[in-house]
Amino acid sequence: MTNPELTDSAEEWPVVRSEDRHRDDWVVALREDWIQRPDAPEEEPFSRLVLEHPGAVVVLAVDDEERVFCLWQYRHPAGRRFVELPAGLLDVDGEDPAVTAQRELVEEAGLDAESWTHLGTSYSSPGISSEIHQYYLARDLREVDRGDFVAHHEEADMQTGWVPYVELRAAALDGRLTDAHTMLAVLLAGDRGLVGTPDRRE
Repeated sequence: MTNPELTDSAEEWPVVRSEDRHRDDWVVALREDWIQRPDAPEEEPFSRLVLEHPGAVVVLAVDDEERVFCLWQYRHPAGRRFVELPAGLLDVDGEDPAVTAQRELVEEAGLDAESWTHLGTSYSSPGISSEIHQYYLARDLREVDRGDFVAHHEEADMQTGWVPYVELRAAALDGRLTDAHTMLAVLLAGDRGLVGTPDRRE
């Protein structure tokens, strides 16, 4: 038996009915869809909850000493403080994710970058959510003014610092880090040889 093509692909099953369960002025909403399996029209439609989410960007900012800019941020749903990377929502209609990444790096880190590399794309929890993340590597950094950005709530309590890439990668692999987006960005960049290799510092 031949396997299907080894790639994720777009596919939409018929939705026969949809109802909002929660929707307000914030960025996420919860709806319930009743879906018909395409090859089984004789079956009753089944329901699935869908958490609508605009998506987000994550930025791995690496300086000339192969150090990564990190944030230590409290996350209430998980009841934990995570080591994270600068990140932000894709909440501006039609905005290129690369532009969002540039803005978030300025706001959260006070940094701008000359060099940008798209590392990859991932869905956080496709069984329930449409949330998609775009990962970027930022290099050739310089400090800039954050403009009128003011941190609120959990962000007002964030701690920031520079961590050597090799230490961050080790923490991702040995279980000290548990934020999936941080781990994925760190490992994607390293696996592609874009950070952490000896020649990067020459």
